[in-house]
This record gives sequence, structure tokens and C-alpha cells, in this order.
Amino acid sequence: MEIKLKEEKRVVSAEAVAAILNEILKSEEEIDREKEHFWSIGLTANNHIKYIDLVHLGSVNQCPCHPMEIYRRACIKGVVSLIVAHNHPSGSPKPSAEDQRATTRLKEAGDILGIKLLDHIVLGRESYYSFSDENALGRSVVRVKRGGDI
Repeated sequence: MEIKLKEEKRVVSAEAVAAILNEILKSEEEIDREKEHFWSIGLTANNHIKYIDLVHLGSVNQCPCHPMEIYRRACIKGVVSLIVAHNHPSGSPKPSAEDQRATTRLKEAGDILGIKLLDHIVLGRESYYSFSDENALGRSVVRVKRGGDI
């Protein structure tokens, strides 16, 4: 399910992406906020958000996703890069071993397709974990700040 933003946004940090996704979560019914959500965010060459896709709505402690489901819209929309994210309803943003395996798989799939996986963000209740910020993807995201950017 594609989620529409009210205005065009440009990604410059994991913190900003986490804020957008937390706003989306807050707009949902409480019962749905207690489930894991898995999003993919397609970006243009200038890191403008082209789409946010709720790829999967899981249970209270898991949200399995296949790379094909995540990269399908990316291929159709012709994005250059991708950020994926999911929430942990338990409150802790610490990635599980499965989160780490999934991130590796998604990065490998993106490398094959020519669509860079820039980050995997795990949302907790009060904080987030960014694979990119922690150099767990093998590279850092370049941060550029300008008026109107996020």
C-alpha cells in the first residue's frame, strides 16, 4: 500500500525518516500500531522521496518480507536507491539476528538490481536504530542539509 505524503520531502538523515514513519504510525488505530510494519522508501537521484510503501503488516513480533516484495515497486517506479524500515512494537529498536540477516539479503538483492540500499531503520517507541549510522551496511550516508530538506 503506497502512502502519500502531504509535501515533497528530501531525505538527509535516518532521524528524519524515523520521524516521518513515526507520524504515519501515530495516525493508525492503536491495535494496528501494536503490529510490526515493514516499509520501503524509494528515492530519486537527489534523495527525494518518490514513494513510501507499506510492504507488509505483520504480527506483534514478526514481519517477514521477501526481497521481491520490497524491490517490486522500486523497479516499477524506477528509483535509484531505497531505504527500508520496520518497527518493533516491543519498544526496543535493537535489531534481531533475523533483522541483520534480512538487511544483508536486501543489500545483496539491491546490488544485483542496481538499486542501492541506503539504510535499514528499526523504530522503537522512543528511539531508532540505523544500520547506516552504525556502519552496518559497509558505508555511510552522506548528509546534506538545506532548507526544506528532512
